[in-house]
Amino acid sequence: MGQDDQALIQRCQAGDVAAFEPLVEKYRQRVWRIAYQIVRDREEAWDVSQEAFIRAYQSLASFRGQSAFYTWLFRIVVNLATDRVRQRAARGRAFGTERVPDTEWDGALSDDATARPDEEAARREQRRRLARTLQELPPNFRTIIVLSDVEGLSYREIAEVLNIPVGTVMSRLHNARKRFRELLKPLLLVALALLSPWWAPPARAQQAVSFGARILLATEAPLVQPPLVDEQLQRVLARLRQLFRYREYTTLERYRADVPVGVTQRWVIPGDRQLDIMPESVVNSAVRMRLRLAHGNLVELNANIEAQPNRWAVIGGPPYNDGVLIIVIWAHPNPG
Repeated sequence: MGQDDQALIQRCQAGDVAAFEPLVEKYRQRVWRIAYQIVRDREEAWDVSQEAFIRAYQSLASFRGQSAFYTWLFRIVVNLATDRVRQRAARGRAFGTERVPDTEWDGALSDDATARPDEEAARREQRRRLARTLQELPPNFRTIIVLSDVEGLSYREIAEVLNIPVGTVMSRLHNARKRFRELLKPLLLVALALLSPWWAPPARAQQAVSFGARILLATEAPLVQPPLVDEQLQRVLARLRQLFRYREYTTLERYRADVPVGVTQRWVIPGDRQLDIMPESVVNSAVRMRLRLAHGNLVELNANIEAQPNRWAVIGGPPYNDGVLIIVIWAHPNPG
């Protein structure tokens, strides 16, 4: 659990009510996104989010820190949102249901104000198809795709949120992506680029940055047990092999954060290393960040990097097991 979260939780458990507010501000957008993809209604998603934070605060006395605070919080959100859907289904069986008009879906999807009319029309149609496609997936498939590909949780974190084994996470995510791919077909290449703005709540005035890190293991020989197909990684394999000359690349962990400019996000990554990333400035769509990688008291890497929504920063890291760690950073200047 992050040191900042731990300190705030300890203050809350000691009776400091005000210490819970920073936790709400830090996670409210991610909580909303998870709730929305389950309940499929913007206002109800806000209701679920509010109830989730209330439940979390009321239950803080029983939180022991055995998992990250946000995975514990996300599990509360998933349970509450799932209960809402079940209640709605029961009401629907009793009183009938109505189809949501496509025009209402359009209102829930953010538009690019800088796009030409023909480009925006094409993107709008793509987003409508994405909305319809996700609706066709079973709820458990929708949930796991969002937790992995939108929120950037690792297999272990998803297992904690959904209270299922890691092996089940891997197989369910594989099946969900396979089904999603079958339904999308030619839209697959634009799907991941459109998912984040589609699920994001209305923009906030505070300048913040959404960014994440993917930790890869690069090796010469393939693993004894090959990993499940990772479509995002497959699309950049040729470039990675050109840069680093290794043959095999496997995702070890994925992380994501939404923080204001000037705030450092810290993750403990494979190899018992500490990765610190701080967004320093935003210029157009480019996010300039300060990166620091440490192993105990030894600083292994200290660098300034720049990443964009469609242009990752890729950094060769230290040796690990039979290969080396590769750090891939993505960023978006407008997480909300």
